[in-house]
Amino acid sequence: MMALLVGIGVTVSALVVQGTAAVLGVEAINALMARRAAGTVWRNGLATLMLIMILLTGHLAQMAVWALAFMAAGEIGTFAVAFYHSAVNYTSLGYGDIIMSPRWRLLGPQETANGTLAFGWSTAAIVTVVIRLVRHRHRVQVGRESRRGA
Repeated sequence: MMALLVGIGVTVSALVVQGTAAVLGVEAINALMARRAAGTVWRNGLATLMLIMILLTGHLAQMAVWALAFMAAGEIGTFAVAFYHSAVNYTSLGYGDIIMSPRWRLLGPQETANGTLAFGWSTAAIVTVVIRLVRHRHRVQVGRESRRGA
């Protein structure tokens, strides 16, 4: 029961981290669009890459949050090993080379659920932003064409 409650708390904390990354990424794209730094295929591609890197940073930060939880529970002694174990759980890779004690092993599946939700959230953010960038590019092109014709 303790592992379930701790896992819920860590999941909420980690998803706040991902939510922050998603908001920062989307706001960065908004700023690029407002400054007209987006609108061509190449600039939109770079903007999308920037968003992906911001979201990836959020995922890595979530893995670090879980690693710290594993260390706080006394399951893993070093951050490097805890981060590796966290990454294996978070990505649902599941090597199984590090086994948690029966008291805390429920944290592994909870982290996997956290990672699955966060990857879905990131995918939704990327798709939404790409659609917005394509529409923005279209508006920029139409605006250029109408100024040429005027």
